[in-house]
Amino acid sequence: MIEVADILRQHGAAYRASHTLLPSQERALRDIENCRTEFFGGHVAQCDHCGHLRYAYHSCRNRHCPKCHGEQADAWLERQRSLLLPVPHFLLTFTVPAELRKLAFGHQNDVYGALLRCAAAAVIKLAADPRWLGATPTVLAVLHTWTRAMLYHPHVHLLVSAGGLGAGGQRWMPTRNPAFLIPVRALSVIFRAKLRDALQSAELLDQVPPRAWRQPWVVHCQHAGSGTKVLGYLARYVFRVAITNSRIEVFEHGNVTFRYRDNHTQQVRRVCLSADEFIHRLLHHVLPKGFPKVRHYGLASSANAPEREQARRLLPDTLEPSEPASPSPHAATATPAAECLPLCPLCHQGHLHVTRTLRPRRKFPP
Repeated sequence: MIEVADILRQHGAAYRASHTLLPSQERALRDIENCRTEFFGGHVAQCDHCGHLRYAYHSCRNRHCPKCHGEQADAWLERQRSLLLPVPHFLLTFTVPAELRKLAFGHQNDVYGALLRCAAAAVIKLAADPRWLGATPTVLAVLHTWTRAMLYHPHVHLLVSAGGLGAGGQRWMPTRNPAFLIPVRALSVIFRAKLRDALQSAELLDQVPPRAWRQPWVVHCQHAGSGTKVLGYLARYVFRVAITNSRIEVFEHGNVTFRYRDNHTQQVRRVCLSADEFIHRLLHHVLPKGFPKVRHYGLASSANAPEREQARRLLPDTLEPSEPASPSPHAATATPAAECLPLCPLCHQGHLHVTRTLRPRRKFPP
């Protein structure tokens, strides 16, 4: 399989020489290039039957690496599923005009944070209106910065419960219409106004062309069932960047071809880019160090955990998701410790035991 790391190893140095990189981009390039190499160290395991040695190098653990964080993504998905209330949900997508993209990339911490806050605040404000819901819903917000073709397109996905806690915290208020949450046209107007105020507070408003505020903004809303499938979709990108290794089909003569599924036609399309342009698009989606791209608002906020549990108690028992069976208390002791060790890939009889640690090259240069 062709990997993003293969492209960076061959063309990353040339890209660095011709472009000025942000510290977060330089770090992402370095980490992905050296993921699972001696740069990050590793360990040596030996078979206790045939003596076969296996060298294993550590992952870079950079959140933009397409090879890392499979286990973290699964753990995140399980945590989010445990927070979901047993009610229907809606998926809302907030986009901004193209005129704001340059500002967003140049001031990522300020603008990305404002996008998440303002989208959630607009939903909570409109949901509080008794004409629509009159309650506080759960809101999970996730930032995305790409299209499937890896173009720069910052937008926010919100997973919102179809109902909320109202009446002074004593009643669960479901949506009046199972197919309708809140009016998206009014929602887009509120979102635009809140983002404008946020940019003014950050002293960035004068960098936005006036026509951006005169055109209609787009907010899309669709029913998301119980929300579990949407969480599965979001989990694939929470710990990774805009493309997976499996989508890369050809890498030759300095060009990269990858496939994607068109949002409108659902047909598979292919894009062929020079390695320089591929890296350029990739780095547009590297987030600033420490920036949280997933946030919780409303009843989903950790500050509102008591209210969320109160809402869970108010919901009918018939809607409660079934709990997985508890493991046997003897399960951990029933399996011999040796069977938990990896089986030797050579003899298929012995087990691999770690015998030596390989020091990372980045800390101990030759």
